[in-house]
Amino acid sequence: MQETLTMQAPPGLEAAPATPARPRRREIGAATMTLGVTLLVGCAWAISRWGGYAASSDTGYNLGLAGGIMMLLLFLYPLRKHFRFMHGFGPAKYWFAGHMTLGILGPLFILVHSNFQVGSINAGIALASMSLVASSGIIGRFIYTRIHHGLYGRRASLDELRALAGLNSKELESKLAFAPKVENALTAFEATLSTPQRDPLRSVWAFATIWLRGRVVCFHCARELTQLYKIHARKKDWDPAKHQRRLKAAKQLVFAYVQGVQRVAQFNTYERLFSLWHVLHVPFVYMMVFSAIAHVVAVHMY
Repeated sequence: MQETLTMQAPPGLEAAPATPARPRRREIGAATMTLGVTLLVGCAWAISRWGGYAASSDTGYNLGLAGGIMMLLLFLYPLRKHFRFMHGFGPAKYWFAGHMTLGILGPLFILVHSNFQVGSINAGIALASMSLVASSGIIGRFIYTRIHHGLYGRRASLDELRALAGLNSKELESKLAFAPKVENALTAFEATLSTPQRDPLRSVWAFATIWLRGRVVCFHCARELTQLYKIHARKKDWDPAKHQRRLKAAKQLVFAYVQGVQRVAQFNTYERLFSLWHVLHVPFVYMMVFSAIAHVVAVHMY
């Protein structure tokens, strides 16, 4: 019976490669941003060590002034969101891009200004507050891209994600009808992630391990597909290049589906995290502003 199933490759995969997996833009973007920030921090540290200036010198003062101005300019983006007369001053995505850029460059200038050292209590509080705000902004950017279409796109919906993942269609069933074990494994994976966890600890564990569980499913499916396509290639007398091309296409289909299932399952959690982030980020900003004002006043008074 199984031999019969393995010989019945659906036309979709027999006539042409399966739909390739969507480019992992979010993962690539997150990795690029992490690498870029790390390199910038490394450059800032090198400048502070070998720049030959002190925080109290003219150079140090001007660096701190530039960083402070950048931090102030960060508030233009939330002001643009809340005041209607500012809505006509260019698309919101450019304001957001500027907000993110200033949110990285401003703290870097402050770090270079301080030589990565804490000179006084108020300076330490201001530096810690700024670090919290900057870190919170990076985390917020990561969560934001999980519930929006790209970095500057509109907010996504759960139904849209399900449609993009192919969870609302019979495409997967038709293309993998010849591989019942693979089809059953993917269906079971989707069903498992779709079942809400009542226990908070289990819910956290399920969210934290979803990537690993997806990779395990992909591994088992890829192994099954390799065996099936080996039999089918021998029966159809495929050349090695055609065999590998069709096998790769089938694996890409499975990988894209697993990624879609994971994103749908994580969507609600990321929405809650984004709401919580808003609650925490605002107090951090106020704390940074007040501590920065106290630091500036102390520097000019004493």
